[in-house]
Amino acid sequence: MENLQKLKQELDALLDSHDVKVFELNWLSSQNTLQVCILKKDHTIDLDTCAFVSEIVSDYLDQHDQFSNNYMLEVCSPGAEREIKDLSELKSLDKPYVFVRLTHPVNKVKEVTGTVLLYDETTLTLEYQDKARKKQIQTPIENVEFIRFAVKI
Repeated sequence: MENLQKLKQELDALLDSHDVKVFELNWLSSQNTLQVCILKKDHTIDLDTCAFVSEIVSDYLDQHDQFSNNYMLEVCSPGAEREIKDLSELKSLDKPYVFVRLTHPVNKVKEVTGTVLLYDETTLTLEYQDKARKKQIQTPIENVEFIRFAVKI
């Protein structure tokens, strides 16, 4: 499947009025499957939304010749521990719980799971549990190698 970025833009425009955005679009060629990972604009997802979006996307794709071949459509959630691809998403959430891997350790910490206390264009500050004590770590944004949501157990 060529030009997934263009298709992602088209689907985003199609779903915008339903307060849904395409988080990620993948073509799984070995399974002949178009995978559409979605999120509501409030960062939630539910089964009814997936079913609703599946119908809309299926109808849209059926109207375009490039999708006339047999394929499977999979509409899904990106998952509770999904990667955060756009850090500005942190601004709209109230103290999200995240896992962060740093490029360079800060206070001998290379990986940490904790609550985001502060995020701006230059700095990320987390509060995390170290044994029985709460600690904070602050790092420049450029030092964040990888970040994803985490689930408290």
